[in-house]
Amino acid sequence: MKIGELATRSGLAPSRIRFYEASGLISAQRQANGYREYPEQTVQTLGIITCAQQSGFSLEEIRRLLPGTEQQGWPHDELLASLQRKVGEIEAMQQRLAQNKAQLLGIIASIEGKPEGMPCTANAERVLADLRSARQGE
Repeated sequence: MKIGELATRSGLAPSRIRFYEASGLISAQRQANGYREYPEQTVQTLGIITCAQQSGFSLEEIRRLLPGTEQQGWPHDELLASLQRKVGEIEAMQQRLAQNKAQLLGIIASIEGKPEGMPCTANAERVLADLRSARQGE
């Protein structure tokens, strides 16, 4: 199929498809007229690439996980290890985000809990002093 049909079927822009081709993730045969001709399985490969990118995989990670040839098949053990590693990375990121959220909520509570009649500037200095002392205590 030509790039226009592949773009329609995959939902990707032709420029994105050309980028993936230039990156070595997909391949096309050049016709005598210069047009690219893509095999049918390219639609599935593009779906896998898109899904993997949305899951946080880099193009290099994706390149290592895509099957090289139909005879070679999927690198099962490497694929499984990569997926498990990615889950671990996501869990670590969730933990960092939860810590960041808790810290921000604490700052918000500190700002909102300013003593009656305290000017905003003095409250900001109070909050910053609390943050500095908390960091020194870590």
